[in-house]
Amino acid sequence: MSSSLIRGKYVVRKVVHGDPEIINNGAVFQQRGRIVEVGPYDDLARKYQPDEIIGSEHDVVMPGLVNSHHHVGLTPFQLGSPDYPLELWLASRLAARDVDPYLDTLYSAFEMVQSGVTTVQHIHVRFSGPATRWGEAIDRVLKAYEDIGMRASYTMFVRDQNRLAYEADEQFVRRLPPEISGGIAAMLRAQTIPLEEQLEGLFTPLWERWGRNQRERIRIQLGPANLHWCSDAALVAAKEYAERFGVGMHMHLLETPYQKEYARRRTGVTAVRHLHDLGLLGPQMTLGHGVWLTEEDVDLVAETGTMICHNASSNLRLRSGIAALNYWVSRGVRVAIGIDEAGINDDRDMLQEMRLVVHLHRVPGMDTQVPTAAHVFQMATEYGAYTTGFGDAMGTLDPGKAADVVVMDWNQIAYPYLDEDVPVLDALVYRARTAGVKAVLVGGDVVLRDGHFTRVDRQAVLEELAAALRAPLGPDELWRRELARAVFPHVRAFYASWLRNQRYAPFYVTSSRR
Repeated sequence: MSSSLIRGKYVVRKVVHGDPEIINNGAVFQQRGRIVEVGPYDDLARKYQPDEIIGSEHDVVMPGLVNSHHHVGLTPFQLGSPDYPLELWLASRLAARDVDPYLDTLYSAFEMVQSGVTTVQHIHVRFSGPATRWGEAIDRVLKAYEDIGMRASYTMFVRDQNRLAYEADEQFVRRLPPEISGGIAAMLRAQTIPLEEQLEGLFTPLWERWGRNQRERIRIQLGPANLHWCSDAALVAAKEYAERFGVGMHMHLLETPYQKEYARRRTGVTAVRHLHDLGLLGPQMTLGHGVWLTEEDVDLVAETGTMICHNASSNLRLRSGIAALNYWVSRGVRVAIGIDEAGINDDRDMLQEMRLVVHLHRVPGMDTQVPTAAHVFQMATEYGAYTTGFGDAMGTLDPGKAADVVVMDWNQIAYPYLDEDVPVLDALVYRARTAGVKAVLVGGDVVLRDGHFTRVDRQAVLEELAAALRAPLGPDELWRRELARAVFPHVRAFYASWLRNQRYAPFYVTSSRR
């Protein structure tokens, strides 16, 4: 439809200075994918003749949600990796099956859209097969988002070292038993591509191939992987390419205490200070996780306008810790929300993730600062938009912005009773469920209506995925599985003494020390 009027009992436009802007009995008029006007339904119904009216007086209308940190479709747990601490979990991931990237991406896209996500920051980390086929895999990921109709910011991972542990590949392999060292070395070589080829051979053609960031729903960004995965040369090169192409960056950082210790050993300063010295911090950079930032790190992040993506579920599941969200907010840092590999329910439910965030940071005390439902909603919409390549072109229901809109069943939230004093946005964040998502629009196009995807046959995709995975493990998959099991105890042993002499006293606590 070229135009539509999207109406609801409540229209949640955005959050301003901590307070939601809500229009009772409101509507959004969009034409050719852009919001033209937002206001009372009766006024807009008289003024416009839309091709379609979506929603009713029993619904709530809100901006599309943004999953600002995402990797894969089938979850690591589904593929056999338990929730180990991150460094061990990464080693276990070596045994994961090969999954077609197109089907895999659609699998998680279905779950995201069903929870109201219209935009995703896809950070492609794990590639199947040799490095020469990475470009093909990237295209299949983007084709999946294009087919389902989502808005996707694709962040190309850049790394040039330390692929298995926090030291050079050669050093780690050298200390392995002979019976597995050759296999591990071969596996790492297959996943290695020179830095120049990553940037000039993969990123540049990718940026060209997918429209130079001029397409309506696809953006390309750069992802210097993490401090331990990138040499200084790689970090500087990624920064230079980001500046040259005018793209943002999204970088994992300080997810675990081991990463904090690595930065100390490598640089003598914190990871954030090192990035600042190299010129990587700024409004173009989003730091993923940031659990182990120091107070001085947060000051640097705030002063430079750097953003952070808070991945609460992942941090809990992989024992990484609880990020200092309240402190970040107090310093004025713009924070988004990411579900990462999977949420607390092993799915991609952004409604659930918002509830987790709003409750996880309720530190004790009557006068302590805690997240409000409005602020968490802003993290999942407007602030999330800023971390993607779409910037301020979406994230709120304002004229001129993209018509990325979600229609929720208000009765699902309020039935059989909801006290009239309960704020609308609080009720939405606390009580909304995926079953209540009635319609999802991206650029004015309805991609989900009454539980049915309009562009892709969900059941056919799931059956194709299931059929592919019913096949026995192939020779390469069996080989990797054996190697992963053999190398796992050696990875554990590598980190055994890393934190023994360090005292990382927390400044952000939920329980007393004594």
